[in-house]
Amino acid sequence: MKGEELDKLLSITSYKPIFDFLKYVKPVWYNNIPAKSPIWISDVHKKYLNNQIYRTELARFADSRYQAWTKGEIPVKDAKIADQETVMNIYDNYVFLRRYFSKVWVYYALIIRILSLKNPIKEVKAFVKSRNQKRYPIHKELVSKSPELITDNLPRVSVIIPTLNRYEYLKDVLDDLKAQDYPDFEVIVIDQSDPFIPSFYSGYGMNITVEHQEERALWKARNRAITLASGEYVLLFDDDSRIEKDWIKWHVTCVQHFNAEISSGVSFSKVGDRIPETYKYFKLSDQLDTGNVLIKKSVFLKTGLFDLQFEKQRMGDGEFGLRCHLLGIRNISNPRASRLHLKVGQGGLRQMGSWDAYRTKKWLGPRPVPSVLYFFRRYFGVEATIYHVLVHLPASYIPYRFKSNRYLMLTPLLLFPFLFPLMVFSFYQSWKHATRKIDEGPNIDQLIKTENA
Repeated sequence: MKGEELDKLLSITSYKPIFDFLKYVKPVWYNNIPAKSPIWISDVHKKYLNNQIYRTELARFADSRYQAWTKGEIPVKDAKIADQETVMNIYDNYVFLRRYFSKVWVYYALIIRILSLKNPIKEVKAFVKSRNQKRYPIHKELVSKSPELITDNLPRVSVIIPTLNRYEYLKDVLDDLKAQDYPDFEVIVIDQSDPFIPSFYSGYGMNITVEHQEERALWKARNRAITLASGEYVLLFDDDSRIEKDWIKWHVTCVQHFNAEISSGVSFSKVGDRIPETYKYFKLSDQLDTGNVLIKKSVFLKTGLFDLQFEKQRMGDGEFGLRCHLLGIRNISNPRASRLHLKVGQGGLRQMGSWDAYRTKKWLGPRPVPSVLYFFRRYFGVEATIYHVLVHLPASYIPYRFKSNRYLMLTPLLLFPFLFPLMVFSFYQSWKHATRKIDEGPNIDQLIKTENA
């Protein structure tokens, strides 16, 4: 997919969440943009229509759609695609939030809508009337089941690892790959380290291709490795991760069992860490993480490679995942192909100026990273982008190592009057850089067709 083809696709898509209030709580969710892939489950969804808590029929159907996706209903390939309409009824939207999200989000939506000059009487009335709606324990009624591990007719897989000054951790990565019980795979490493140590790769006894890239450019490295791959599938991996010996086999099992093109593995950052409820089961995925994802190589013939507008910045994988979503390419969330992501403080994107999408290493640097606004504004529009920033920008002033501490995450609210000028300045800088990227357009190279793609 060339840049102009992507622009044409975006021109005929629209931001259309199934419930209007999703733009407050999940503003940049993939499923807020209708796609070719069915999220309507043919006749299966009807078993979720037995609730009468909503006032409109459209809300009941939208709720059934949300349930089906969340519970792990994976539609057959030829499932009928229903038109996606947005539930605008105020009462139904408050009921939906109370049913699936915490009370904090319900109050947040009320405040945002009143500040947005919505009719305060109607808002408060709907808010109060919906107060008896209880939280629905949706994750206790999962329908998704794990497939049997496939052991026959296994295709060749190309494991792709870009690395930058992380030989200490890369050694463990290669040891884990050497221990894999998968019979046919190659490893492609694009090494951007300085100094480059070619002797490091000797003695592993695996099929390893190593190419030195002088420029420190992560997305360029991944694109280069994809062109070198000889496998039917490419498995994108990070250089600071640990895996079990059946990791590759579970990725391949997932795509073959669910007739999918992408298997999105899950990640956790601490030994013994619990996988979040939403990623404990197989389902249609709403994300793509290039630190742990298997992609059929032929997918890149449809989508193009990674957008180089994200070079040295963040969310190039999220943008690619949404490109796949819009083209109807099936992406399955795979809890069995998990990895321990060490998130070390040296090398990689850490060395290029940011800890994550919102946390830059420079206190006065653009926040979020400009490529994040480039992605959100192009696909989701200005309004959804602003809603995402409202929630995540204040929290970004808490250091990365404390981001999981709930109490410390409240600190920016207390310091908001002092931080506000800094937030405005940082956000303006990011917006300006993102506008330049949008004006330039995507920089997507095309994959040339070969025998295995």
